[in-house]
Amino acid sequence: MIIVLLLAMASCDNNNKQAANTGEKQVPAPLQTNAMLLNGYSEAVCYSGFRTGQHPDRGNGAINPSEADILEDLQILKTQTPFRLIRLYDCDENSQMVLEVIKEQMPAFKVLLGIWLKAELSAHETCAWLTEPIPQKILDANKELNKVQLAKGIELANTYKDVVVAVNVGNEALVEWNDHQVDTDTIISYVKQVQAAIEQPVTVADNYKWWADHGKKLSEVVDFVSIHAYPVWEGKDIDSSMFWTIQNVKEVMQALPGKQIVITEAGWASKASEFGERSSEEKQQQYTKDLLAWSKQQNITTFIFEAFDEDWKGDPGNPDGAEKHWGLYTVDRNPKKVIEIFDNQVQKAATASD
Repeated sequence: MIIVLLLAMASCDNNNKQAANTGEKQVPAPLQTNAMLLNGYSEAVCYSGFRTGQHPDRGNGAINPSEADILEDLQILKTQTPFRLIRLYDCDENSQMVLEVIKEQMPAFKVLLGIWLKAELSAHETCAWLTEPIPQKILDANKELNKVQLAKGIELANTYKDVVVAVNVGNEALVEWNDHQVDTDTIISYVKQVQAAIEQPVTVADNYKWWADHGKKLSEVVDFVSIHAYPVWEGKDIDSSMFWTIQNVKEVMQALPGKQIVITEAGWASKASEFGERSSEEKQQQYTKDLLAWSKQQNITTFIFEAFDEDWKGDPGNPDGAEKHWGLYTVDRNPKKVIEIFDNQVQKAATASD
C-alpha cells in the first residue's frame, strides 16, 4: 500500500511538473457538484405572462392571460430557447392555469412554484416608496391572506407533483428595502409548514446580500438557498458585471458553506431610464451569455429574469422604466438580440429530435 501511494504521489508530482513545463493551466473544480443543480437544470427562466392591458390583482381584481396566451408563450420558449424550467411567483389563478397548461399540453416544462407573501411588518422606515406606516389592520389581514396562499401552494405542489420540482416561500420579503416584509422567524415557520406537507424541496428567494449577512439561521432550514443578483442595479456596467456577480455568489457560499445555491433571479434591462447607456439589448445579450456559460461550468442553476417584458410594472407614466424591460422578448413577443445566443442550442436540439 505504501509503495502504491508513493508511486501515485510521484505520478501526480510529475504530471504537475509537465503541466507547468507546457504552460497548461490547472482547471479549478466547479463551485458546486452536478448533483446540486435544481432537478438537473443549469439554464432556467422566470415567467410571468401578463401582456399589455393585463395585470395581477392590484386591489381591483386581476386581468389574467388566457390559456391560449400561456400556451403561445410556452411554445415560444420551447422552440426558441433551451429553457425547460420556469419560475412562477404565486399560487393565484394565473399560476394555476400555467400549471394546468403544462400538465395537459406542454409536459416538457417543469416549475419552481412561488408562494407570494404580503407584508406582515411595515418597512416604511427602510423602503423608499413607503411614505407612511402600513396600518396594523392591513398587516393583520395580510397575515390571513398569507395563510391562504401557503395552503394553496401546498395544494398545487401536491396536485401537480409531476410539474412542480420545488417550492419557493416568499420573494424578497426579508431584505430591508422591500414593501412586503415578513419576520425571519415567521418565514422559517412557513417553510417548515410547507416542508411537512409536500415532497418537493422548499426554499426562500432573496437578495444575495441578505443571505450573506443574515441568512445563516434560515439556511439551516431551507433545502437550498435562492439568491438574486443584479449588477446593473448596483451601478455596474457590462465590463465589471460578471466579476461582481461571481464575487456575490462566492460571498454567499463563504457565509453559508456547504449549502446548495440557486440563482433565482439575475438579468439585465434592455432599456431603462434609470440606467441610461448601461442598459441596451447588446449588454443584455452579453451578460446573459456570460452568466449562463459561467453558471453551467459551476453547476449553479440560474433563472434569467425574465422571459417577457411586462409593461404593467413600475411607473405608468414612464414607458422606459427599468421594471418594464427585463424580458428576453418584448411585451409583443418579439425576440430581442439576446435570443440569438440560443440559436445553435435550439438547432442542435431540433436535429437530435428528428
